[in-house]
Amino acid sequence: MRRFWWFCAVAVLFPYVFTLVASGGIHGMSGGTRGGSFGEEAWESGRRVYLEGRGFVDGEEYLVGVVARQMPADYEPEALKAQAIVARTFLYRQMGDEREIRESDLNLEGMGEEQMEKMWGSPRFLEYYEKVRGAVEGTKGQVMVWEGQCVEPMFHRASAGRTRDGDEGHPYLAGADSGEDVEMEGYLTMTVWTAEEFLELVKGMPQGDNVRKEQIPDTIQVIERDGAGYVTQIQIGSHSFDGEAVREALELPSAAYTLEGYEEGVRAVCRGRGHGYGLSQYGAHVKAVGGMKAEEILAYYYKNIEIISPEP
Repeated sequence: MRRFWWFCAVAVLFPYVFTLVASGGIHGMSGGTRGGSFGEEAWESGRRVYLEGRGFVDGEEYLVGVVARQMPADYEPEALKAQAIVARTFLYRQMGDEREIRESDLNLEGMGEEQMEKMWGSPRFLEYYEKVRGAVEGTKGQVMVWEGQCVEPMFHRASAGRTRDGDEGHPYLAGADSGEDVEMEGYLTMTVWTAEEFLELVKGMPQGDNVRKEQIPDTIQVIERDGAGYVTQIQIGSHSFDGEAVREALELPSAAYTLEGYEEGVRAVCRGRGHGYGLSQYGAHVKAVGGMKAEEILAYYYKNIEIISPEP
């Protein structure tokens, strides 16, 4: 049975999966071809999302539930505003030049008021709801663009201390120091498997069937990390695996990990939460505590972008 040791008392409010909700893929950063250009005509009318069984809802109203799901409501208002712009950018990127879209086509999911109340608890519901709604209303229509198109607004809960550089198709994802992330509860985790448990997980990957038990843990070796400390290539047995693919197979919270032998098994020590690209939510929260505005936070984590607003 897998054993877990946590270096903190509790995990963060939301699991790792929500770092992907509005950010497209991690590996290769595939975000599709839709981007949408934004001139005066783009602001002529509002945008709507079709919810199955409910009909159309206003895009801004829909974003309240999205932001509520994506970021803890006890984060600073300016951090929530930054997340609202991130979420809206994703929505508009997916819509392109259209004014309407089905939620099922978004790879995105909002929350209704009942779900929010269940998540936050009745005593805090009104306070948090108004706080999140205020973040959406306070940034109404604002999106991040690069060369006239909505960026792929990747985000994560907390980096390993520095966010990651993007590829040639994502020049606005330039690495940034985010040392405050180490202060987040759940930043550092440790997971231990027996050799048999580890092997079972590895065999779920392509070429994983070629790894033998007697090769664990002696043949495990990190081959390459990127500039932010995330594993990009790792050897297990006689094969080299993609660092992110191993993270997924082992269900680790981030790819900034080390693997080593431990009590005849394998131990993983992992830093951060999420893929490490774009906005660090915890970093945004700490920066907002220090007085930074949403626009400044986004300009810190995304380089050479513009935040544009609707025409009056």
